[in-house]
Amino acid sequence: MKTPTTNERHTQVLQAAYQAWMSGAGLRQSRLRNKRFTYGDQWGDLVRDHEGRLMTEGEHLASQGCQSITNNLIRQLVKTIVGRFRAQYINSDDGKQTAPSAVAEDNELNELDSRALEEFLISGCCIQRVDTCHEPGGDERVRVDNVNVNRLFTGPMNDTRAWDCELIGQLHDLNIAQLLRRVAGGNPRKAAWVRRLYTDGAEQRLADFTTRLGADSQLGTDFWHARDGKCRAIEVWTLESREVTVCHNRREGTLTVEPASAASRLKGHPDVTTRWDIATVWHCRWFSPMGDLLCEYDSPWAHGSHPFVIKLYPLTDGEVHAVVEDIIDTQKHVNRLISLLDQVMRSCAKGVLLFPETALPDGWTWEDARRCWSSAGGLLPYNPRYSDAKPEQVNVNGTNIGAYQMIELQMRLFEEISGVSGALQGKEPTVVSANAYQLQSENANIALSDVYETFQAFRRQRDRKILAMSSR
Repeated sequence: MKTPTTNERHTQVLQAAYQAWMSGAGLRQSRLRNKRFTYGDQWGDLVRDHEGRLMTEGEHLASQGCQSITNNLIRQLVKTIVGRFRAQYINSDDGKQTAPSAVAEDNELNELDSRALEEFLISGCCIQRVDTCHEPGGDERVRVDNVNVNRLFTGPMNDTRAWDCELIGQLHDLNIAQLLRRVAGGNPRKAAWVRRLYTDGAEQRLADFTTRLGADSQLGTDFWHARDGKCRAIEVWTLESREVTVCHNRREGTLTVEPASAASRLKGHPDVTTRWDIATVWHCRWFSPMGDLLCEYDSPWAHGSHPFVIKLYPLTDGEVHAVVEDIIDTQKHVNRLISLLDQVMRSCAKGVLLFPETALPDGWTWEDARRCWSSAGGLLPYNPRYSDAKPEQVNVNGTNIGAYQMIELQMRLFEEISGVSGALQGKEPTVVSANAYQLQSENANIALSDVYETFQAFRRQRDRKILAMSSR
């Protein structure tokens, strides 16, 4: 079997990164739909009308003469869960971070975690990046950032702790100064080379490279192209195996791991015993979208891993299902019922006067009859000379169609499916006993304990990574 060259290996890594990003298209699409519903755009799902034309549900309802009404229950649910997290975890001793207080304050971890929990409810994904950066004075500090799901890609995973992850990376859109600081390593000649890569025929080189790679530069636009005139850089971390030499120095009492090439140099040393072994290491590569390797390095931190902290929920058979996803259908049903009720109320006859033509008094016009009928205490004569018909006002109670009961049922189902009951939201109790109301609140907390504990596990994993970086 032919061993790939260094350039071929780099191309294989970038191709694997592209395939990993493309395989996450379903997750990104699901997240986009969940986000739309969370923030009020709840009539955007596509449907077909009776003629087979594709349109949004809002357009379909409008074509039938109805107005689409949104009663956003999902947003309130998300705010309630995040608010409970702030009250019960952030402000309590049990939920405080184990990370150094200086790091927590510098990065405003409480605010980051609240927004990360909101993203977790919407997409089922928690992603943060724990990295180190240098201050202008030269001091190194730990920096924590939330990572957008649309910017991250991973290889296939089934372990809820992400311990089986072997490829992970992030898409960066940087201005040229930020890019050069990242990859040039303070070398002006390399900085000039990188600058040329992004200016001299970059678009044509990108088209040629994606064609050679067998990728679709149009289908994968968001992977290859940056927005707002910035430079796209692709950061890829891979778990790699290497041959190493384990060296035991009996005189100094040390055990070190050296490259495999060190075996010949240490062979015959009287105080050193060597042993061949295989080691795994996280290796980082930065690529341009044209396939150029900008820089590469092994994990520089004490934890020896990549800088990302990731939690996917629930990751059953590798699948991600967010909390919001469970309640979208109920939310849609509530909106349909309210829109139906509004349409019925607007189209029902309310105070319509049936006035027979033969009963109009002599010398009266229809305008006279309308004015008299609409005035308070008005006297409306009629002439029954041709028949016994007389004016009659029609009022139809079109709302008594069971819609109110259906809405109430859907609201109860919404609370039961989501686990966020009225007691958890702080609503007025429907029971007299304080103990019974407290029990309702505790039961509601139990229903959401899986979400909270999963998120707490994510925070603990993040804090351990911070501690490993802070101990350098």
